[in-house]
Amino acid sequence: MINLSAFSQTANEVIHLDDNSFKEKVFDFTNSKEWNFKGDKPVIVDFYATWCGPCKRVAPVLEELQKEYGQDIQIYKVDTDKSPMVSGAFGIKSIPSFLFIPVKGKPTMAQGALPKETFVKAIKDVLGVNAPESIK
Repeated sequence: MINLSAFSQTANEVIHLDDNSFKEKVFDFTNSKEWNFKGDKPVIVDFYATWCGPCKRVAPVLEELQKEYGQDIQIYKVDTDKSPMVSGAFGIKSIPSFLFIPVKGKPTMAQGALPKETFVKAIKDVLGVNAPESIK
């Protein structure tokens, strides 16, 4: 029998990306200027830094959202200090900054320590994913 707990666990976790893994999973900003999303489900990218107070306040909200939405979305985190190429490619000047990426269409950027309700609204309006029953 196959143990599926490893698969379900990763679907419920926020994943950290660096410059290279961002190019593999989201968008290869070094070889293309035209937006071409590589993912198969909607994504939120959190551009943050370990020393950033507002980033630390938002982190548990993002982890909670990832658990609640599970397989329907993926939340990635990019440390701007460790991944200057991807941060520069998206013009990140202040943190936290969030890139909301629908499967089809252009991404949308938001900045600041957003409350959970704002994320839920953006997930519905920008990403096209309805809130699960647990947070409606």
